[in-house]
Amino acid sequence: MTYRPVTLSRRQLLKAGVGIGASTLFATQLHANTIDTQAHIVILGGGASGMAMANRLATRLRGGTITLIEPREAHHYQPGWTMVASGVWAADKTMRPNAQFVPQGINWVREHAAGVDAEKRRVELTNGEAVDYDYLVVATGLQLNYHLIDGMSPSLVGQHGIGSVYASIEAASRTRQAIKAWVDSGQGQGIFTISPTAVKCAGAPLKMTFTTLSHLEDSGRRDDFDVDFMAPGASLFSQPWVDGFVKERFDQQGVNRHHYHRLTAIDPGAKQAEFVLEDGDGDERITRDYDFIHVVPPMSAHDFLKQSDLIAQEGPFANEWLDVDIHTLQHNRYPEVFGIGDVIGAPINKTAASVKAQAPVVEANLLAQLMGKPLPARHNGYTSCPMITGIGKAMLVEFGYADNYAFMPSFPFIDPKDESWAVWVMKDRMLQPAYYAVLEGQA
Repeated sequence: MTYRPVTLSRRQLLKAGVGIGASTLFATQLHANTIDTQAHIVILGGGASGMAMANRLATRLRGGTITLIEPREAHHYQPGWTMVASGVWAADKTMRPNAQFVPQGINWVREHAAGVDAEKRRVELTNGEAVDYDYLVVATGLQLNYHLIDGMSPSLVGQHGIGSVYASIEAASRTRQAIKAWVDSGQGQGIFTISPTAVKCAGAPLKMTFTTLSHLEDSGRRDDFDVDFMAPGASLFSQPWVDGFVKERFDQQGVNRHHYHRLTAIDPGAKQAEFVLEDGDGDERITRDYDFIHVVPPMSAHDFLKQSDLIAQEGPFANEWLDVDIHTLQHNRYPEVFGIGDVIGAPINKTAASVKAQAPVVEANLLAQLMGKPLPARHNGYTSCPMITGIGKAMLVEFGYADNYAFMPSFPFIDPKDESWAVWVMKDRMLQPAYYAVLEGQA
């Protein structure tokens, strides 16, 4: 493979910024017509996907009731957590009040969900109350299962050389501190991991490796650090070309790749990690010392969904993810239920860009279901990852379901196979405003 850094002209970069408001990546044609209804629509979860649906449906429906179940008062811009953990952003840049995005006229229930009774069309809350629905949009995001790694807890992030960008914005900040302490020490062993399950922002473990490599190289003592990447399978990324690129770049930058290694335990006091080697010849347990380790936990739908009839009952997503048609996003067994965002069982799609592509599909199909019409919209699997390959450079990786996850570029002047400063600027400066436009139902 041949890789070449690309520098776009100022005019092209400005066009990219305009494109964020007008391209298929970040904008969509919004429908102006409203629909009369007496239905009660419940949106379960108020993250990126739930808030986008609340605003879209509040615009489209006249009459009826929309209830948003979301306990948090603060909205977190999670795509920015890698920037915080890499030392580029301050943590407060990623937080805004949820009240800023909740549309007027809807019922905001500030409680955690405890269960869903799909037969009775009811969401049960942790306070003992319940909310009945005619239609349900499941937008709960996913659950971080740190407990499946023996000895590991989110509270350990920032201590004993442990980092994990996923746990929280506070953990992202503590991860940055742990990386800095390791780099400042001038030497030692670093280990980066990937989960054996699907994860949100599948590029994040790779981004954290690349940005840490930048810090190590800038220290002037790169040769005094050993960096290992432990992967539970043969691949590092779902898009085939990017998978090959990352492997070759890791090799070039002196990252030791270890495939079929699944993290099973952490001993924080001893600074040791245990891996199971799953290479088809029987399971072998391996213990590795570390000075810094980046932990990526297994992920799944929340327990209360896994205990409900809404969870997939067979196939690759069985017992772990919401059972939806990956194109219509309608539940496969309960037609009044739709899913969006990280919670759905799909081969890819756990990014904010996926939410942008899915929201108009769920809107169109839910309203068609409400009116008793055929579902008109289909999701093509579009997802996007601004793949950071070092501080100050990135690739805009866009792909979908078709043709073995073939590229689906939005900008003709940005090659998804090229690293560029322009894509870094997109990630650093431009994507966050576009994200908030999605939340507000404006894109």
